[in-house]
Amino acid sequence: MSQIEIRKASFTDLQSIQKIGSKTFTETFAAVNSAENISNYLEESFNTAQLTIEFNNPDSSFYLATLDNKTIGYLKINFRKAQTEILENEAMEIQRIYVLKEFHGKKVGQFFIDEVLNIAKINPVTFIWLGVWEENHRAIGFYTKNGFVAFDKHVFTLGDDNQTDLLMKLEIKNQKQTKH
Repeated sequence: MSQIEIRKASFTDLQSIQKIGSKTFTETFAAVNSAENISNYLEESFNTAQLTIEFNNPDSSFYLATLDNKTIGYLKINFRKAQTEILENEAMEIQRIYVLKEFHGKKVGQFFIDEVLNIAKINPVTFIWLGVWEENHRAIGFYTKNGFVAFDKHVFTLGDDNQTDLLMKLEIKNQKQTKH
């Protein structure tokens, strides 16, 4: 039986990340946004120059989910100044969890969250945070199930449309504490 594997991405994975990013963003948001806004976002966010900058940032990391040697999703995390909003230096941001629609329900997102929690254990992280569109109820439910709670909102601009993202966070217990 095939198993989903998570691994840290390298620069040679750039095209896979471009394809998954474009496809999943379109699958998720095209029906509720203008074609022009979607197209502009894809061009700005997933062009080779932009992704190269993100890959070369030492405070950002990409992880791929693969199944039978096929890339089915990716995760992008940010630390310190790479965070899209600097909330705290000891915070880690999940900027993107993108999974191809045909693999929804296969626990790929859960594998990514588990990887994030493992990364948090070996870094000085007090909380993990993310922004999620307030209308993306599936994602909000998933993050809530994993212990994330809404703590604020911010505006996400998609072309000429200002949308509201919920900011959600998961507190990380001090790793030196032990359970009794």
